[in-house]
Amino acid sequence: GENRNRFKVQPDGRNLNSKIKQVASGRFGVNAEYLMSAEELQIKLAQGAKPGEGGQLPGQKVFPWVAEIRGATPGVRLISPPPHHDIYSIEDLAQLIYDLKAINPYAKINVKLVSSTGVGTIATGCVKAGADKVVISGYDGGTGASPRNSVRDAGLPWEMGLAEAHQTLSLNRLRQRMTLETDGKLMTGRDLAVATLLGAEEYSFASLALISIGCVMMRVCSLNTCPVGVATQNPELRQHFAGKPEHLINMMMFMAEELREYMAELGFRSVDEMVGHSEILKSKFIPKGKAKSLDFSRILGTAYPINRKTEDPFADARQWKELDGFAKAAVDSGVGVTVKESINNVQRAVGARMAGWLAERYGNDTLEPGLIKYEYTGIAGQSFASFITQGMELTLVGEANDYIAKSMSGGRLIVKPSYDAAYDVEHSPIVGNVALFGAVKGEAYFAGRAGERFCVRNSGAKVVVEGVGAHGCEYMTGGVAVILGTTGRNFAAGMSGGVAYVYDADGDFAEKVNREMVDLYKVGETRGDDVLVDMIQKHYDYTGSAKAKRLLDNWAQEVDKFVKVYPTEFHEIHDIEHALAKTGLEGDELELRTFEISTGGAETAAEKEELLAQVTGGN
Repeated sequence: GENRNRFKVQPDGRNLNSKIKQVASGRFGVNAEYLMSAEELQIKLAQGAKPGEGGQLPGQKVFPWVAEIRGATPGVRLISPPPHHDIYSIEDLAQLIYDLKAINPYAKINVKLVSSTGVGTIATGCVKAGADKVVISGYDGGTGASPRNSVRDAGLPWEMGLAEAHQTLSLNRLRQRMTLETDGKLMTGRDLAVATLLGAEEYSFASLALISIGCVMMRVCSLNTCPVGVATQNPELRQHFAGKPEHLINMMMFMAEELREYMAELGFRSVDEMVGHSEILKSKFIPKGKAKSLDFSRILGTAYPINRKTEDPFADARQWKELDGFAKAAVDSGVGVTVKESINNVQRAVGARMAGWLAERYGNDTLEPGLIKYEYTGIAGQSFASFITQGMELTLVGEANDYIAKSMSGGRLIVKPSYDAAYDVEHSPIVGNVALFGAVKGEAYFAGRAGERFCVRNSGAKVVVEGVGAHGCEYMTGGVAVILGTTGRNFAAGMSGGVAYVYDADGDFAEKVNREMVDLYKVGETRGDDVLVDMIQKHYDYTGSAKAKRLLDNWAQEVDKFVKVYPTEFHEIHDIEHALAKTGLEGDELELRTFEISTGGAETAAEKEELLAQVTGGN
């Protein structure tokens, strides 16, 4: 994630915006405005230092400003799933690339892979799926927050993966249409020369860049105790930070100069000319013992130079600029518009391009809700209503495939069956798997059931559905999910924030919940339950759901059948905030004090217990 104030040029002319934005497995901070501010979007499939693992951010490092960017609650730990829950095959990756190109057609798409056996085949699949760039990440990098056993025992050197990726892409005649990048502790110009000869034409530096601005490799990044102020949010420690932009510029200049010297020595005039000439490289030492059996001929063998396709340097990145002017004038006038269309499942990521256009000009949530309405009839393809922003309202009469409302950023979504549907609406799926993955804000109403992994990583959307499959509300950090029917197993696994209300008519829901991070309550036992009846009423108003009407008509009896799923840490922090609010604190001051007490050491533990006792009446 990145603070939205950085996206635009500052009043003093400084541009703080990061040109490359990352789309990682947890989708923290990924929204329409964030994606539209990038020149390159990197899909992080793996990290070289900890392949196959997701990250965790301890609660004491989730400061209010971090939580705001990531759509989370201050003081509550954040858990990233190891896989992207919308990528289980190369076709799924192709769909995500399609989605990102739909919302931001001006950004290059980069896929980060980890150096491993067979990475060439995966890289080939990524390019066929539409990636403009592939990164091969080696095992030797990683910050101090990476688990020690992963840094020490997992992964392969970047040299092996890079050589395999370059050769496989060349043999499949795909190398000329993409850019190959590598990282994983590149430290000298010689490393760059070797990487170029093995097939790379771009390079990334992380640890080296940090060291150039003062990092001393204490490897305590996860503890918030960095003594030189590089990897900490502690204001006292941050005062020790002595880094300057000039330090980074000098480091890059020396790296480039050393690479230039190697190129001159070898007789190459440009990096493109040098790429893939691995026949120049030789084994560094004569191996002894078992190492004598190592054969490097596959890595240091034949030359595979690239034959780059030329691009028109004068091509205008944004076509038909006058259309932008017409559309902006229409939105600025505040005149609502309704578009009615039929849809079929060949049309994917419908709504994403409009979402990106609006986010680029107005942000995620400044327009009047429902200003631009789309009404579709039919069966929607994958990623319907992805990234939609406030101001958009999409209604689908029919049903939708997987990944509906991915990273929804503030819009309103309504999916309902046709009035003459000849099937059991309440017990039939109306949307597919992985609905609302990484949703940030907005509301959605589904008059039917959803598939598996519903609301994974929801961090702010309010959603009503009439039943879900397995792994519902997994890794959720915010928002409200109301489920008016049965759920599958493993509900609320890794759920650290937000609230879910489940209609448990059969009384067996407790057996399906993963209780590791959540507690179960009846409606009315805790504060804030007024939202439930309000959301069910809206569900009925927008979809005409028969089930919603039945519940509302018999609310006094039916409300007792609802179970509230409330994450333990999230609940505790809400209680502390409620008690502090009674003392007169408000706004940022209230949020910061709540964070300090919930994550503090021994000195605030007593205050925390006292505040919780006030709220719970000593129980």
